[in-house]
Amino acid sequence: MKTLEEKLQTLPAHRQQAIAARADALILEEMTLQALRKALTMTQEEMAARLQVNQENISRLEKRSDMKISTLQGYIEALGGKLNLTVDFPGRAPIRLQDIGAAV
Repeated sequence: MKTLEEKLQTLPAHRQQAIAARADALILEEMTLQALRKALTMTQEEMAARLQVNQENISRLEKRSDMKISTLQGYIEALGGKLNLTVDFPGRAPIRLQDIGAAV
């Protein structure tokens, strides 16, 4: 019986590349905050400096399963990104929410 890696090696190069690209896309769809930070080659210390908190706060933040949207937005912006929230309903086009996390 062949391993997955052995089976993949028998495929044409263009197919191997397509599979690798799809795997990368799927991995990116499901990243933790810590994995996202590491993928962008940033340390907790660098994040702490950008958010003007101590490194311990970054460690705790990355382990949280529940947080304010404004906190998540600040974290993402410190990484150089922009947080977008989209709502999906069956049979309808996705709806992008605006002004979420903004000061009222």
